[in-house]
Order: sequence, then C-alpha cells, then structure tokens
Amino acid sequence: MARDRVPVLKRCRSLNLDPIFLGIDKKSKKQNPRAGKKLSEYGLQLREKQKAKFIYGVLEKQFRGYYAKAEQIAKKEGIPGENLLMILELRLDNIMFRLGYGRTRKEARQIVRHKHVLVNGKPVDIPSYQVKVGDTIEIKEKYKSMQRYKDVLEVTGARIVPEWLSANHDALSGTVLSKPQRAQIDVPVEETLIVELYSK
Repeated sequence: MARDRVPVLKRCRSLNLDPIFLGIDKKSKKQNPRAGKKLSEYGLQLREKQKAKFIYGVLEKQFRGYYAKAEQIAKKEGIPGENLLMILELRLDNIMFRLGYGRTRKEARQIVRHKHVLVNGKPVDIPSYQVKVGDTIEIKEKYKSMQRYKDVLEVTGARIVPEWLSANHDALSGTVLSKPQRAQIDVPVEETLIVELYSK
C-alpha cells in the first residue's frame, strides 16, 4: 500500500503549514530554504492541493476521485471546492479526529483500522468511509475502558468540537448534526486554487 513517508515537520515546512492543523503541538526550528521565493500560479495551485492531501492523509488517485464527486454534487448544490472539503471532513477518520478520539488524523485512522469504531451500532474499519448526517459514531464498549482513550482525551479534551458535530466524551461517542459548511472548516487551504488546477 502506498504511504507518504516524508517526516511530518519537514513536509509542514515545505507546505508552509502549521503542524497544529494536524493535531501536532510541535514547531520545527529549521527554516524552509525556499521560503520567500515567489511561486508561479501553477506552483501556488499545486501547493494548495498537496496541502489538502497532506492534512487529510489522502493520496492522489483517491483525491482526484473526491474532486470528481465534488463536481457531481456541484451540479445540484454548492461549489466544487467547498464540496471537496465537505467530503474530506465527512471521512470517518477525520470525524474521529474532530470528536477528539484521536490526537492526530493518523492515530484516528489507526483506531478505525483496528476495528475499535461503530457507526450506527455496526463495526466499520474503513477510514475513508463517508459518514452521513444523523450517523452516530462510538468506540466499541470493550475498548472504552482502555488507558489509550483516557490518554487521548487528556490531550484532546480542550479541543473545540466543530458545531456540526456533537460529542459525548463520557460515552466516547458523537453524532453528525449537519454537513460542515466552509466557514466551519478550519483548514488553511485555498480550495479555489485546487479547482483552478483541476480545471486546466
């Protein structure tokens, strides 16, 4: 299976991205050697796409599929770029991260893969599973008492859960209240540049 093996802080430097958006409370002391260099229009568009892929942990083929889906949805409602971010936000691994049950999206993905998660009472081990409005997500009963989740909540307990989700940390569960709107998605990505890149 293809994986992005570039060190996280190094990748954040190259993309001019604060690691806090990945759930990582560390800063790199090194400087990006290309900082200050002016990027071409294509370079700016490509960087925004790479940033979105890196934040959500998605590879090119899957990302392109998400964009095609976003364009399809845009024929009925919304704007392709905003629809793309909405689709990425509704991935199960991202929902787990947003609810505070994973310190990073990578950890949330691992929790899903290890079959710790139920969606509407049924086990789901696919990180890219698209969660719908009204769905309830929770940690399986037999794993709720694990020290792992106490440690995770100690770190993420103060994290603000987006208003399109509701979380019950005592029960290690959450519900999707609505589709996320662009104003409710705090990722530093210029989605219009991604649309321009794919429109060429």
